Amino acid sequence: MNSRSHFLLRSLPAVALVASLTGLAEARTWTQSSTGKKIEADFVALEGETVILNVGGRKAQVPLAALSAEDQAYAKQEATKGAGSATGGAAAGDWPQWRGPNRDGISTETGLMKEWPADGPKQAWVYKDAGMGYASFVVVGGKLFTIGTRGSDVYAICVDTATGKEVWSTKFGSDDQQGYAAGWGHGPRSTPTYSEGMLYVLDAKGNFACLDAAQGEVKWSKSLATDFGGQAGGWGFAESPLVDGDKVVVSPGGQKAGIVAFDKKTGSTVWEATDVKPGKAEYATLVPVEMNGKRQYVRLFESQVVSVDAETGKQLWKSDWPGKTAVIPTPIVDGNEVYVTSGYGVGSKLFKVGADNSTSDVWMNTVMKNHHGGVVKVGDHVYGFSDGGGLICQDWKTGEMVWNEKGRFTTKGAVHIADGKLIALNEDDGTVTLAEVSPEGFKQLGQFTLDPQSPNRNPKGKVWTHPLVVGGKLYLRDQEFIVCYDVKG
Repeated sequence: MNSRSHFLLRSLPAVALVASLTGLAEARTWTQSSTGKKIEADFVALEGETVILNVGGRKAQVPLAALSAEDQAYAKQEATKGAGSATGGAAAGDWPQWRGPNRDGISTETGLMKEWPADGPKQAWVYKDAGMGYASFVVVGGKLFTIGTRGSDVYAICVDTATGKEVWSTKFGSDDQQGYAAGWGHGPRSTPTYSEGMLYVLDAKGNFACLDAAQGEVKWSKSLATDFGGQAGGWGFAESPLVDGDKVVVSPGGQKAGIVAFDKKTGSTVWEATDVKPGKAEYATLVPVEMNGKRQYVRLFESQVVSVDAETGKQLWKSDWPGKTAVIPTPIVDGNEVYVTSGYGVGSKLFKVGADNSTSDVWMNTVMKNHHGGVVKVGDHVYGFSDGGGLICQDWKTGEMVWNEKGRFTTKGAVHIADGKLIALNEDDGTVTLAEVSPEGFKQLGQFTLDPQSPNRNPKGKVWTHPLVVGGKLYLRDQEFIVCYDVKG
């Protein structure tokens, strides 16, 4: 291959570009200017004169000049947006928000171990004071950020990724374990968001704050319950804040305004989505999308999936959802198609949004009943744990099961993709499995068990913090313990 006849996919050896590629994301078609050849990929970042694309879960580098004039303009426009978005101030390869730069659960890491040793990858360090709770991590500029409850106080915490040493910790809320059900364990359920030197955090009781990420100083704070009449789900507020441009957006729920946007620098209210009145906020997280020529935010509540205009908060469309007990997973949006799933026997569905903002179901079934471990889409397939079904590969277009793996250590938990491999965390015992990402079947490439695990975890609680790979390191957490493993190839 050469750059005159093919896209230069530097991190994807043996990938040849043809007029139509299968098994890749369908977010956008990119065209090579000299040949007219095309590739399906998600935009990640523009670094100088190089466009970073997400191709089927792998990071690819393409010279800007090799793309069509339309694609070049699009990449520059998206890069400009990114300067003020959740990735603002974060370099390519950082993880500035829940489920990553694209909120899809897919790391752009490459050059990782293709298989793990029999005893697992080498442990780099253990941090022992993260507090109680289930928050995951953001990693930016060599710093890891998370939140946790120490005693009756909720802290935002910054840890150096090279050493595992604490850089700072700041109290931003109180947790008396009242007002939400702590019977499965107390503490935060939300993951922080980083943008332009600021950290946005939300605890289980609705304390919402902006902190300086360098020093940990609280800049402003709100109460979703008191200030906006918010109504948490039974297990507390669990959404991870969305930063988009100059706004930070969260979902108080309730009957006043189900979604609220703030000025991310001052905390002043930009708009309130007063026509969204879902009752319980539930536990899913907002997804920003471009659809029908308009920037919008998609949110899954207990009985509906809604979208609001990013500029005004006005509801654009909604689709019914028969949620039960707890509705948690983040929706997946691909073009005008939206995929949602939840547990307690409900299942999953795919629906389309028409040009007139009407919605129509494509399919709905109980193949994927994802409780809270999340699902990821690679190509035309979705991967995740289904209640009672173990690890599942599901066809995006039809909803049919492609395969499932129901082994002892793949019964239920969270999933993550890095360097084209699936990382599955078993919630019961903290076993972590590395496997191929393929519709051809389950192929295990390594397995080990998280150690240490917390002796203080509620007896009903499990290892629920989602895993993360960034900077060649795998981060896992069980309550107060954050454990870092070296997974570089």
